Amino acid sequence: MALKPAPAGRFDRRLLAPMMVGAILNPINTAIIAVALAPIGIALGAPASETVWLVSALYLATAIGQPLVGRLVDIFGVKRLYLAGGALVAVAGAIGLLIPESPESVWWLVAARVVLGLGTCAGYPAAMHLIRAEGQRTGVASPAVILTILSVTTQTVAVVGPTLGGLLIGAWGWRATFAVNLPLGLASVVLGAILLPRRTGLEPPRDQRPRIDGLGILFFAVAMLALLIFLQNISVGTLWLLPIALVAGAALVWRELRVDSPFIDLRVLGGNGPLLLTYTRSLLTATISYTFVYGFTQWLENGRALDPTAAGLVLLPVFAAGIAVALAFGRRPEVLGKLLIGSVAQLAAGILVLFMTGATPIWYLVVTMLVLGIPQGLNNLAIQNTLYHQAEPERIASSAGLLRTFFYLGAIVASVVYGNVYGERATTGGLHVLGWVVIGISIVFLLITVLDRSLRSIGRDEPRTPEPAEQGAAKAD
Repeated sequence: MALKPAPAGRFDRRLLAPMMVGAILNPINTAIIAVALAPIGIALGAPASETVWLVSALYLATAIGQPLVGRLVDIFGVKRLYLAGGALVAVAGAIGLLIPESPESVWWLVAARVVLGLGTCAGYPAAMHLIRAEGQRTGVASPAVILTILSVTTQTVAVVGPTLGGLLIGAWGWRATFAVNLPLGLASVVLGAILLPRRTGLEPPRDQRPRIDGLGILFFAVAMLALLIFLQNISVGTLWLLPIALVAGAALVWRELRVDSPFIDLRVLGGNGPLLLTYTRSLLTATISYTFVYGFTQWLENGRALDPTAAGLVLLPVFAAGIAVALAFGRRPEVLGKLLIGSVAQLAAGILVLFMTGATPIWYLVVTMLVLGIPQGLNNLAIQNTLYHQAEPERIASSAGLLRTFFYLGAIVASVVYGNVYGERATTGGLHVLGWVVIGISIVFLLITVLDRSLRSIGRDEPRTPEPAEQGAAKAD
């Protein structure tokens, strides 16, 4: 039975369930694997040099796949891509559940993580496409509440992911961290099949669909794969990857400037300086965030001599504060104030790190994490809102996918930074170097925010988006 159309002027809240489920698939699998690497290595007899690919595989598949799947969403609509993504997530969960325990099986798990990464690529681009389509249908220029719900959902999952992983491993073993994708994948398929529209109005008519730019996709994939693998394994032995990345990147530029329907429209992107700055801010935000989440955590255990449980508790204020400020400021569509506050807060967090020693009291660590939580919530929320306004409506999904590529590139840059700074052990001296790195990145972030005049007009003089409860009250009146 067909669903009744949503009331005019109101966001179709039935879309929230598939949007939220689709959006959490990637962050939950990014977070949950952190506590599963050691148990998997022990069970399969695999060294850390192999199990680390369980992390890298998802990053690589997602960084390359999100713009591709986003482009397909722009052309064919959300439903088919969303359903295919959910099915792939379920398949990846089944692979992890069924493979035998042997040293060779670790590579089956790596393959499952690649499938999982590709399956999760549809969630965020599809959600941004739906929000843009609903914004046009309802006439609401800034659906700030819906964007806030999406941001808070992904942040909440990042908080509970490691804890959930630990509980699942304790109850059913490491396979549970893969098996959890079976119900999640099936839930997304069922919700998508029932609630998602076949067409949203942003897709081109069937007879006007652009051709898929296969060569552009190939050049992009080769360039990104070579670059990301090099960044994750910087050494003389991997230098040969750089010329491959450069040649593939040059071929991508040459191709995209000469076709009518490019995979990445470089002509439009090159003329959209504000959007390029938004992508840059996403990369810088991820670099700072992951430097703290992983680099700071290593120091808490090595330099501050906390056990893993205590280190995890020290990090909780980051996510709690991030969620709190996102909820507090999310209804306002303006982005400049959020970015400025976030810039100053992450700069302050970097400065606070410089005064830490092996005897720093816990309260000081907690205060630093609370300060860091401010940009964690405000920057991500503002960047998402900025992308919504700056991207072309007909390319909103692929633009959102490219935003995630820059975010994961920032995560990989962070791993390179703290990996090279620390070496074999996370020392206090190394932590101070990371503090200076964060300060430098924060200054760059602040400068490109202050100098970006386009941010001043986003959300200005737009009415505050009413809460769903307020919408219901208005309807009752």
